[in-house]
Amino acid sequence: MARPQRPNNGRLMLLRALRAVCLLAVFALEWACAATPRPLLTDYTHTAWTELDGAPAGVTKFAQGPDGWLWIATPAGLYRFDGVRFERTDTVYGRALASSNIMALTATADGAVLIGYRVGGVSVFRKDGARTYAEDGGLQPVGVLHLEAAPDGAIWAAMRDGVAVLAPGAGRFRYLGPESGLPSLGVFQILFARDGTTWVGTNTGAWFRKRGETRFARAWPHVTLVWLCEAPDGTIWGNDFKQGYYRVSTTAPAAGAPAGPELEGYGMRFDRQGTMWMMHPDGLERRLAAGVPEQRLSKDNGISGPLPGALFEDREGNLWLGTSRGMDRLRPNRLRTVPVVPQLESPALVTGPSGEMWVGDYAGDLWRFDREGRVSREVPGKLTASYTDPDGVLWLGGMEGVLRRGRDGALTTFRFPDELTSLRVHAMQQDRHGVLWVSFSAGKGVYRLADGAWTRAEHIPVLLTTSMARDAAGNVWMGHLRSQLSIVGDGAVRRLGVDQGLQLGTILTLGADGNAMWVGGENGVALHREGRFAVLRGERSESFRGVSGIVREPGGDLWLHGADGLYRIAAADLDGWLKDPRGAVAFERFDAQDGMQGHAPQLRPVPSLKRARDGVLWYATAGTVGTIDPANILRNRLAPPVHITGVTADGVRYRPADGRVPGLAQGTRNLRIDFTALSLSIPERVRLRYRLVGFERAWQEPAGRREAYYTNLAPGKYRFEVIGSNEDHLWNTAGAALEIDIPPTFLQSGWFKVLALASGALLLYAAYALRIGYLTARMQERLQERLAERTRVARALHDTLLQSVQALLMSFDAHSRKVEQGTQERARLEQTLNLAEQLLAEGRDQIMGLRAPSSEDALELTLGQFGQSLAGYWPHAFGMKVEGSPKPLRPDVHAEIHAIAREALFNASRYADATRIDIELVYGAAAFVVRIRDNGRGLDDVVAAAGQRSGHWGLVGMRERASCIGALLAIDSQAGAGTDITVTVPGKKAY
Repeated sequence: MARPQRPNNGRLMLLRALRAVCLLAVFALEWACAATPRPLLTDYTHTAWTELDGAPAGVTKFAQGPDGWLWIATPAGLYRFDGVRFERTDTVYGRALASSNIMALTATADGAVLIGYRVGGVSVFRKDGARTYAEDGGLQPVGVLHLEAAPDGAIWAAMRDGVAVLAPGAGRFRYLGPESGLPSLGVFQILFARDGTTWVGTNTGAWFRKRGETRFARAWPHVTLVWLCEAPDGTIWGNDFKQGYYRVSTTAPAAGAPAGPELEGYGMRFDRQGTMWMMHPDGLERRLAAGVPEQRLSKDNGISGPLPGALFEDREGNLWLGTSRGMDRLRPNRLRTVPVVPQLESPALVTGPSGEMWVGDYAGDLWRFDREGRVSREVPGKLTASYTDPDGVLWLGGMEGVLRRGRDGALTTFRFPDELTSLRVHAMQQDRHGVLWVSFSAGKGVYRLADGAWTRAEHIPVLLTTSMARDAAGNVWMGHLRSQLSIVGDGAVRRLGVDQGLQLGTILTLGADGNAMWVGGENGVALHREGRFAVLRGERSESFRGVSGIVREPGGDLWLHGADGLYRIAAADLDGWLKDPRGAVAFERFDAQDGMQGHAPQLRPVPSLKRARDGVLWYATAGTVGTIDPANILRNRLAPPVHITGVTADGVRYRPADGRVPGLAQGTRNLRIDFTALSLSIPERVRLRYRLVGFERAWQEPAGRREAYYTNLAPGKYRFEVIGSNEDHLWNTAGAALEIDIPPTFLQSGWFKVLALASGALLLYAAYALRIGYLTARMQERLQERLAERTRVARALHDTLLQSVQALLMSFDAHSRKVEQGTQERARLEQTLNLAEQLLAEGRDQIMGLRAPSSEDALELTLGQFGQSLAGYWPHAFGMKVEGSPKPLRPDVHAEIHAIAREALFNASRYADATRIDIELVYGAAAFVVRIRDNGRGLDDVVAAAGQRSGHWGLVGMRERASCIGALLAIDSQAGAGTDITVTVPGKKAY
């Protein structure tokens, strides 16, 4: 009987060993992924400036005072920086530097800027004055290596020849002599520790003096210690002038303690969070903890240059590094990019069973994450879409099928039908009946997974379905291309699109919000509620394009993840928009400036933004995932100081002083005003508003510039005002102001204007007078011509027609006398002669009318000529008198007075049998008076009593005309004594 074959023990042991090695490798990989420290440039945004950007090189010190300027000391001069422009300056607060070779620099809390020269002493600059301390101020010109302001306000200077102190209120520096216990040469640094101890770094070691003591003692180790630094725990570190840092102690070390340096580097600083930063010849290191790999800023990630020489943290928390070729800034990021090794490929955010965040991608498996990276692998396989139901069951779309992960971790695979094999899933959503809806690429449409079986949803458009969501009523919303939506209910599909006002292009994401539905697309965001779409628009023409992730927080804030970054719309602002969707909504944007790497995916996986159970928001880009905690966003609590830095007037540069621009030239027309807001964290987001009071009322908000331009300004007093805000919209409403006085030239002065106005008025009056004179002369010439022509016609008629008619009458009269009286022929002849005499009288009356024209411009002239012509026909004298300066009468008054006077003159000449007729015109201020007098026979008693002659209407017409113009007509007549007719017109009505 054959014995059974025994297993090969060696082979079995080998298999077991290989399995153990594989498991160890997997565990090691998972541990390494989970324990990967956060990279330096994941936590910080790095910006480098070199000489090509105008940055200073070889920086020795940085300083910043309450005015916000970043002061930069170099051996080649002093610079200041506002986050945008580097400015080399030879002055501080308008006072000149003593030298451009600067070694030491600091700023005090009260705004003083302290500058120590490589040779030559110390300058103290304050806004109200400056002083340079050299030999006459107690200092030798041997060079200042460090300046430090003491807690009591004294200024300590580390000199090559010792320590010098300027006590508060003192006029001279005083050296600390041998009685202080300090060495007299080779002093490099002074440090005031938090416990009140004063430290001094020298060539011979570190020296200390505790609070209340008068002498310094030497600290351990007894080696050169020149760059001292205090750690958060109170440890003092000192550099040995080489590449070593020692712990400095006030007591002797224990026997056998290591004597060498503990850390490598030559410049140390602790930031406000307590993190150690160390300078090396090739860059800057962030040291996190013992055993953690170093994280460096070096030439590999774009440092401005080698040999760092200065390290500084500004008041906003930014780190500044000066190198041999320029400057660098490390700004803490608001967004935390999760460190992941290896690199993610199109990551998909998955809500875990308990609301935590899981992340899968096209290349790897599905892992549970925390904010520091991968924690544990949960599901193997590639992932393109997912859905987590309210019970915590996960549905995961891969390349071969849909995987279901139960709450207990059990996995069930539902393989795709043959026609869907190797296609990618775009979106997944479960309806209220538990049916899973799945959309696929390549135009395959939407399928339903129910009871483990796949069926094609024929009633859904073949158009690509990019995203899905379920509304409050349990309907499944599906987003498609070309601004189209499908709403799937129980047995019915409703379509929405352009006809309903939806114009977002490709729909990228859907998000239910109560009874409303948010829709994000490549062209913006819209909200569907109460059967209508409202397009969300932001301030400053923001359209929120390419949004593929939408989250509404429980507190009401709305977050959008789009092609241009991550947006936050505060609940109050959103509520205002919901009440009036026609307005623009305020928003806050987080993008590459805040640490985002890439932008929201524009097709899949979506959604690209989710909220974890702890309230942290997770976002995905093409190759990274990141987080932001809405409750703990890094904020800049400092409103930016605002400064007006210069004025250029007609090409001449002026420096403002005490809020004014001194010495502007007369007649200045063009101004350029330079200003800035000193927020150094994200100067690209600083907003500035300005206005020139006296020229404009509304605030102007420039985009991307820090200058204001004005042209063609008139002389006068103006006030230029500018305000600014930081990246968190914290406004400095006090801002800065500048009084501007543009003096006028003589031609622009008030006296010249008065003279010009007076001269102009005189010229206008002279021109008016000349014109009136010219027109009057022309009118008189024309009137004379007309009167002469009328007189000629009247004379011709008189000398020809009337004389001939008169001759005929005389001839007929002579013949009639030969006819016997009493006969019928004699009676007929006499009747004919009487008729002819009447015609002759009427012809004479018409000739008088030709000699009496009316003129609105020369009443005295026309009436005078009319009276003279009447005197030529009837045997009487005529006289005319004018009192006062003739004035133009109102046209209606002129016409009626002319008619009344003409009628009175004609009646007196023809019927009064007078030997003299006079007319008088009186131009008075109170009244205008016309009097016509004659010495004739006067009016009959019957006519005087009746007011008119029977069958004649002359007197009646005169009264009517006088009444029309509000004049008073008086007639005084006595039989045999003549007639006096007076017309009085009140001055207000006459002129």
